[in-house]
Amino acid sequence: MKGDWIKQIRKELKLTQQQLAERLGIGKAALSMIETGRASLTTRNKNILVQELNVNPDFLETGRGQMFNAEPDLQAYRHRTDNSLPLQSVPLYSVEGTAGLVPLFTDSSSNKPVNYIHIPNLPKCDGAIYVAGDSMYPLLKSGDIVLYKQLSDLGDIFWGDMYLLSIEIDGEEYITVKYIQKSEREGYVKLVSQNPHHADKEIAMDRIRALALVKASIRMNSIR
Repeated sequence: MKGDWIKQIRKELKLTQQQLAERLGIGKAALSMIETGRASLTTRNKNILVQELNVNPDFLETGRGQMFNAEPDLQAYRHRTDNSLPLQSVPLYSVEGTAGLVPLFTDSSSNKPVNYIHIPNLPKCDGAIYVAGDSMYPLLKSGDIVLYKQLSDLGDIFWGDMYLLSIEIDGEEYITVKYIQKSEREGYVKLVSQNPHHADKEIAMDRIRALALVKASIRMNSIR
């Protein structure tokens, strides 16, 4: 019975009926009716359980499988001037589906996200994409998600910070995540990897087609 599943979820979260009811925005009596099968969850209730409490939607509907989704490991990269938002929904994009960072950054409203990431207490982010490659390993590995804030002016670079870049190489777009450092060469920047097996590389600034400051990264860990 679906009400039993809600009760199991509540107990696993170590919440009282009053506490879970408050999270769902309903009264304790209403939650009691849901847990005993006399009432049903609304779509809003389900969204809160899935998006804010990390409940596996399949378990919520069937009572089978893992009760919770994989726990994300969130690493934030903050500046002293960052103002955190209590909660924001960050659009997650597929770079393949948007044909690269340049069209995504130029007109993000025309690109449909594949999902949304609901993150509390982070600085404002414009979007998120999956990381490919191992140049920032072990800090980032392929399959991790980076949340970014777009920059429109290369003069706004914070030297030494981590950036998501689109670079033109032989007419093709190359997307990477690197630390950006100053170069002794005029008009160039140095791209530095976390992985010691990847050599530093200097590139001309005019080859950077899109740039975003990495504000956080997410790695999915083991399921509870």
